[in-house]
Amino acid sequence: MNYITSMASVAFILLFIVGCSPQTEEDVLQDTKEAAMNTFEDEETIEANHEIDSFSFYLPNDLEVVEEDVFNVILEDGDQTYIVFYNNLESPLSELHYNSAKNDKSVLYESFKDGEKFGYIRVVPGDDEDYEIQIGVGGVKITTYTTLGDLDNEAPELMKIARSIAESEKK
Repeated sequence: MNYITSMASVAFILLFIVGCSPQTEEDVLQDTKEAAMNTFEDEETIEANHEIDSFSFYLPNDLEVVEEDVFNVILEDGDQTYIVFYNNLESPLSELHYNSAKNDKSVLYESFKDGEKFGYIRVVPGDDEDYEIQIGVGGVKITTYTTLGDLDNEAPELMKIARSIAESEKK
């Protein structure tokens, strides 16, 4: 009986360790791609809640505008910086930023398209443990650095910001 109890305990501990182990990079990148794609394909309108001189956009509650000009907005959340670039000469179907984002070091480089807009996600390993994530829709691109564990949380928020700017152009 003691042997069976010991073996059951070992099996339980192994299942617990395997079940609690961190996701692999491949799993996180797949989740990140799906999060970006689902947000891109979501038919719900993303309402702009922040306006600057040259355009309006959706600003998540945890981000603040620290600098802006006609084509760029710098956002921050604590010590994390987000750079938003908007080329208003490009349509929501533009592939310009996607084509220029191609990078041999990319571990994720995917595009999404529907009848009204073209979007993409690109992830490149950065220095140390960080990853650069860039998301774009038409003439909008947003870039930040984050950890592997936060990629799949960042992707939908960045896609919402990009969509809100690109979709406001259609109105």
